[in-house]
Amino acid sequence: MNLVRDHIAALRGYTPGEQPAESEVIKLNTNENPYPPSPRALAAIHSITPEQLRRYPSPDARVFREAAARVHGVSAENIIATNGGDELLALVFRACLGEGDRVAFLEPSYSLYPVLAAMQNATTLVLPYVFQGATWRVPEEIFNLDARLLVLTNPNAPSGTRIDLATLERIVRHFAGLVLIDEAYVDFADASALPLVQKFPNVILLRSLSKGYSLAGLRFGYGIAQPALLAELSKVRDSYPCDAVAIAAATAAILDQAYARQTWQRVRQGRAWLIAQLRTCGFALPDSASNFVLAQAPSGVDAAGLYQQLKARHILVRYFALPRLADKLRITVGTPEQNQKLLQVIQELIHTGHGER
Repeated sequence: MNLVRDHIAALRGYTPGEQPAESEVIKLNTNENPYPPSPRALAAIHSITPEQLRRYPSPDARVFREAAARVHGVSAENIIATNGGDELLALVFRACLGEGDRVAFLEPSYSLYPVLAAMQNATTLVLPYVFQGATWRVPEEIFNLDARLLVLTNPNAPSGTRIDLATLERIVRHFAGLVLIDEAYVDFADASALPLVQKFPNVILLRSLSKGYSLAGLRFGYGIAQPALLAELSKVRDSYPCDAVAIAAATAAILDQAYARQTWQRVRQGRAWLIAQLRTCGFALPDSASNFVLAQAPSGVDAAGLYQQLKARHILVRYFALPRLADKLRITVGTPEQNQKLLQVIQELIHTGHGER
């Protein structure tokens, strides 16, 4: 007899990106912001007192929720704070899905979604993106779905592509269940789906401080939705999901919008440069609204081999041995120096024939 449920025993868990111990590695594989967090966030961490650590933290991170509400122009009741964006995903899957319930998501997308669905023993409805050259388009089936939950990553991972607001609204209007729009990377895009939250009670946005605020090591995220929905999600969460240090640092970071926006602009500039240079080298890339690019290897170049050759030279990018992704590399936008080194090594490898089929 299995000590766990049969569907859990059969589950293949999520595989995170490699986290190397060596400091000399150029790490462009897990989409961290290449710039440091706000000095105000660091100061908030240093100001934590022994008394704050002795006592339990605020169960609902009220101070952060009020700060985030000011930034987004909503009420604190529209905000739920979570231990990373992934906790918000887990809450939504836990609250909405039971055995056999249907959850829909686009593919390729964030590979944690099917894992969370399997944990609930739910049924997955996978909708393949339609590729038209370098353009990724949602399939028409998305406007006629029968499911309890629809998850949309926007901007999408691993492509960096974005569904425009008009299309998102059309999707929501045609869907009776809950629509979770994962905006973990939206700080690097031109627009958010925030206007939909006030118009529709079945929409929740996921936000993260890991990417835009350079706090991936802190594990802090939040959701934006109408209060009635957040009240239901709160029923299935842990007692104290966010610790005192994280709450303090996240609050300081989100209030320092001037600093954050400066880093976002630097990432956007690096992204534009990287896309242009990779295209010059023969890679095919869709336009990205995120802090990474998805680069299809030039004709005659093996993406898996190129990934291994880069790794041997202490440059990590992400390779997915999956259908429709096996000829591509996902590359995080680094600092100008990191981007230039990456491009230099790629040019050398292609010129010398390394990574060829």
